Amino acid sequence: MKHLAYLNRYILKYKWRFLLGILFVAVSNYFRVLQPKIIRHALDLVVDNISLYRSMTGFTYQSEIYGKLATTLMYFGLIVLGLALMMGVFMFFMRQTIIVMSRLIEFDLRNDIFAHYETLPTAFYKKNNTGDLMARVSEDVSKVRMYLGPAIMYAINLVSLFVLVISSMLSVSRELTLYSLIPLPILSISIYYVSNIINKKSEKIQQQLSELNSTSQEVFSGIRVIKSYVQEKAMSSFFSEQSDTYKNKSMNLVRTEAFFHPLMMILIGISTLIVIYFGGIQVAKGNISPGNIAEFVIYINMLTWPVTAIGWVASLIQRAAASQKRINEFLNEKPSITNPTLETTPFTGRIEFKDVSFTYPDTGIKALSKVSFTLRPGEKMAIIGRTGSGKTTIAELLVRMYDVSSGSILIDGKDVREHNLWDLRKKIGYVPQDIFLFSASVSENVAFGRPDARQEDIVEYTRHAAVYNDIKELPEGFETIVGERGVTLSGGQKQRVSIARAFIKQPDMIILDDCLSAVDNNTEQKILGFLEKNLSDKTAIIITHRIYSLLDFDKIIVLEDGTISEEGNHEDLLNLDGFYAELYRQQKPLEDLTH
Repeated sequence: MKHLAYLNRYILKYKWRFLLGILFVAVSNYFRVLQPKIIRHALDLVVDNISLYRSMTGFTYQSEIYGKLATTLMYFGLIVLGLALMMGVFMFFMRQTIIVMSRLIEFDLRNDIFAHYETLPTAFYKKNNTGDLMARVSEDVSKVRMYLGPAIMYAINLVSLFVLVISSMLSVSRELTLYSLIPLPILSISIYYVSNIINKKSEKIQQQLSELNSTSQEVFSGIRVIKSYVQEKAMSSFFSEQSDTYKNKSMNLVRTEAFFHPLMMILIGISTLIVIYFGGIQVAKGNISPGNIAEFVIYINMLTWPVTAIGWVASLIQRAAASQKRINEFLNEKPSITNPTLETTPFTGRIEFKDVSFTYPDTGIKALSKVSFTLRPGEKMAIIGRTGSGKTTIAELLVRMYDVSSGSILIDGKDVREHNLWDLRKKIGYVPQDIFLFSASVSENVAFGRPDARQEDIVEYTRHAAVYNDIKELPEGFETIVGERGVTLSGGQKQRVSIARAFIKQPDMIILDDCLSAVDNNTEQKILGFLEKNLSDKTAIIITHRIYSLLDFDKIIVLEDGTISEEGNHEDLLNLDGFYAELYRQQKPLEDLTH
């Protein structure tokens, strides 16, 4: 239960529902336990009067005795019916408190897990599969709810019913009660043994389910690659193998759980035989009445479902414990990037890197080493370099997706780790290299940068991003649903929509990470023209493999193996005759050709 202890905070939150649920369970069982007592009195009445009824054969009193006996039995029947009705009413209230509580906790837990996921750093998502994350917030939470609802409810029902039934049985005959409960120790040992097996198998099943979810998510996300390489059959076979593993593990668990029910029925049957045998002896001795035997048999059968449910409840608890253990693994992950303050400060856009080195925590790859540069407010800087030279890392450090391994990054003279994290990110318009669009309309994707934006603003900034004409040609224009990750748009369209999303924020700093690679020269000039004219007072960093002659960069740095190999303006770097000059000579003929 140590893993499920995490849920106690939620039970405390809804403690009044929980306590009322316990009360309703007890009251419902109280009315249930009264029914055998009424039946016992009715049976004893029949037994006591049957000889009198037979002795009156041929006399008129026989019909009177029969009438009174029938009327009395009818009253007893009505009382039993009334008790059953009261029991049903309180069972309804029991479900309205405990089961509803479990649904409310499920809602809170799922939201808390999702909110916690959002606080975790990028490194966390690189080392964990999306399918596994989804399984824990959906399948695992559902299994935990079964513990919070049915398992707790039936456990409380079992305890209260046992207390009431056993106390009623003891009040009739201690000896007969002890005989009838002989099978219980065997039951306890069986439950303890089988529950441990169920726990281990449940955990393995949940892990395999996460594997299935991860495989499905990857296949659906990469369906175009799979189709283009004609690998549908191979992926189906792979998924089928994993499904088969899940099926085998589930069937193994079902076989273990199936052991419970027949065991319960056998033990209950033995208890009933014991009651009849030893009860008959007690009746013969005159210690109890025949009605007491019927009462005991009803009590034993009344315990049949709760006792049988012990195995089911134990299974639910073990499955929930396995699921909560998996949930706790991620909930115990502490975010490495935290917001140090809620205070906001004016933003001018001065950036200073001081001997910044960085190693990716998830891979151990060293991306930057002793990088230093300064960018004054309103200046434009280009970062150029080969693939893997560390260009994107600089952007991710500026928006604090990661923190530096050594050195420091100052924004407006203040360490980036001391800035209000949310305020900092709001003031930066970042277009990452890996473009991501939501499965929503074009308007909603653009407005993601500024949720309160008017439609006129959305249209205006799509013009600035040179994607307006493309959008107008879509089937439903700005209301066209772009599909998962923008699958219905071309690479260049996705890039430009994401640029519009960044521009509409009206940020104080712009970071474009190789986001013009899929656009033609004319489109590129329109976007850079807007950046040059309308955002001239904004600090801008453009990460690229290409040289943009249209933009007059104040500073250009060339990265090589995580260090700055060249630094200066366009003329300075041409005079150095290094990587930049070579890249310029390669691209110049192509640029002249397009003009």
